[in-house]
Order: sequence, then C-alpha cells, then structure tokens
Amino acid sequence: MKTYDWIVVGAGITGATLAYELAKGGCKVLLLEQDATPQNATRYSYGGLAFWSGTTPLTCQLYDEGIARHRILSQELDTDTEFRELDLLLTISTDADPKAVATSYTRFAIPPKLLNIKEACELEPLLNQEAIAGALTVKHGHIHPEKTTQAYIEAFVRAGGEMEITQVLQILHRGVKTTKEVYYSANTVICAGGLSRQLLKSSGIFTKLYFTHAEMIETPPVDVQLRTLVMPANLRRFQLEADSTKNDDQLWEQPGLELVPSILDAGAVQFRDGSFRFGQVSRALTDPYAKIDSKQSEASLRASIRKILPKLGNLPGTWHHCLVSFSHDALPLIGLIPEREGVHVFSGFSNPLVIVPPLAQRFAASVFGNKDEMIPKFSPARFQSF
Repeated sequence: MKTYDWIVVGAGITGATLAYELAKGGCKVLLLEQDATPQNATRYSYGGLAFWSGTTPLTCQLYDEGIARHRILSQELDTDTEFRELDLLLTISTDADPKAVATSYTRFAIPPKLLNIKEACELEPLLNQEAIAGALTVKHGHIHPEKTTQAYIEAFVRAGGEMEITQVLQILHRGVKTTKEVYYSANTVICAGGLSRQLLKSSGIFTKLYFTHAEMIETPPVDVQLRTLVMPANLRRFQLEADSTKNDDQLWEQPGLELVPSILDAGAVQFRDGSFRFGQVSRALTDPYAKIDSKQSEASLRASIRKILPKLGNLPGTWHHCLVSFSHDALPLIGLIPEREGVHVFSGFSNPLVIVPPLAQRFAASVFGNKDEMIPKFSPARFQSF
C-alpha cells in the first residue's frame, strides 16, 4: 500500500504548480487528474497575465511576484512557456463615455492609457472603428497555458512526483477513493477548479466555492494576424460572479437554476502558432453538468466578435465549454478546511495565471514550516460554512 505526504487533486495550472512546489521541497506527492486530455479552464484560457491590475497592497504584491516568476519560469522548468508581453486593448463601446471609462481604471496599479478611435485602430488594424468610441491600452503578460501546465507536470515528475489519470470519487480522512483504488496520504489538497465545490460536497464538505460555465471558440492556425489581446473595457464576467453569490447559498444546492442572466464579453487572443481563442459567454448555472446549446452559443459568440473584429467572426473554429471557479470575495481559497484534518483547498482562482505561481510557492513554504503572512489571508475559515 503506497502512502504519500500529499495528494493533489486536479492537474490544471493550480494543481500542477502546487504539486511541483511540494515535490521540489522534498514531499512525496501524488497528482491525480481525471482526464488524459484535460477539458478544464486552463485548457481554454486566453493565457493572460494581468500583472498591472492590482488594487490593494495584497494584490499588487502578488501580481508583482507573479510577473517576476513568469519571466524566469521557462528557464526553471526547462520548457518554453511562450511568455511575452503584448499590448492589451480594452475596447470602449459606442454608448460609453471614454473619459469616464478611463477614470474607472485609475484605481489599478498601472492605469491603462486612453486612446481615441484612430489611435486604437493604428494599434490594432483589425478593429472595426464603427464599433468603438475609443480604447484603453496597457502592457499585459501572456503565456501558453497548456504548455506552461505541462512544463510544471514534467518538472514535478523529474522532482520525484507521481501522476495518475483517475477520477476522485470521495475525499477520505487520510486519502482519496478513486475509480482505480484508494490512495492514502497525510494531506489532500483540492485543486479541481470549477469541480472543486461538487467534489467537496460529495464528501460532506461545504465551502464558499462557486463556478461559471464559460464558452469560447478556438481556431486552427490561420494567416490573419492580431497584434494585440482584445477585451472589452466593461468586462462583465466579474460582476456576474459577484451577483450570483448575493443570493442564499442554498440556491447553489439546487441543480438546474440560472442565478443571473448570462453575459458575453467579446474578446480575442492569438497564440504564437497563429491559432485564436475568442469568446466568451459566462453562465451562472448551478449544475456543473448542465447542457449548453452549443449552436446557439457559437452563433452568439461569432456575431459578437464580428462586430469588434470582423475578420475573426467567420474563421473556422470549434466551440468549447469549461467551468471557471471563483469565490465570494474574488480571492482564492487556500489552506486547511476548518474541522477537516488533513484536507486543504487551493482553488477559487477566477483569474489565476499570474498569481498561482507565487501562491503555490508560499503555500509550499508554509508546509515546510516557514511562516507566511499572506497565505492565512486566503484561508477558507474567512467564510462561514453553511
């Protein structure tokens, strides 16, 4: 019977990064992933690193640590994460006041610069000038999320870690039950993203973790070239997350509900190989396995992106869907679950890519006995369970 110091559940960017940091520090670690080809939020991410967007001393410090880490990550992991810095273009709709929108962004650590229509179209020639009143721009980090995650997994294995493809069915007192067998460990940490709430609930653990259904279109490599990463200045996804948790938490226990109306944030990014990802629709559905009308969703996505970036709307591509995890206060849940010995959580990262690496380092350091002033601020104990 094999036993481990840590079992990490979920091999998206959160689980892969944390497993690596724990193994690098000398722990015996087992990383579990249910899908040989993951269909998670990491897989369908835009890959953006919004290091400029801190609004508090805590988030500013995290984003600074995160971008510094990403700058040296390819060298440490011995794999190209495709890190780069590019121009983020935040489009302002024709019914909005550009100056008012720019003012709303002054709260960020690095406020974006306001551009008029001509300047925005010079920066991004694919823009439809009739669809915008202007734009904001700021330097933005970018990686290939799957390649970065795979780099972490390979480095984890080189550090002595073990990985298994199997579905976790239940979290036990000292281990987990999977479709293959029972694995034993002193500690288990849940890094299952949008499925974390469901997995914890199946083991009698209720947390303030939630999820949205996110939908996007991915294209093969094409000749069209996008110079920037394009997103709407009025990004509504975060407001949808906030609104969906204003209701009684018991509503989240009722499958089949749509807690607030769905939203569509029209944005696009092109990867180094020429492929695009554009979207996205976000839905606050309480059933993680809810069926989505893919044809209707794809039509809406294409119509929306066609207004802003006309040349992208008709590109060949495939509709995809995943779950995105988030918490009640837009900060992740990290640490020991109250009254559950040895069960931890590292999830709820609605916008994870820039902050996961430094937080995984800090989590691991705290495991090895180094006092960390930041990790307790993300403790699940900050919320009352129901």
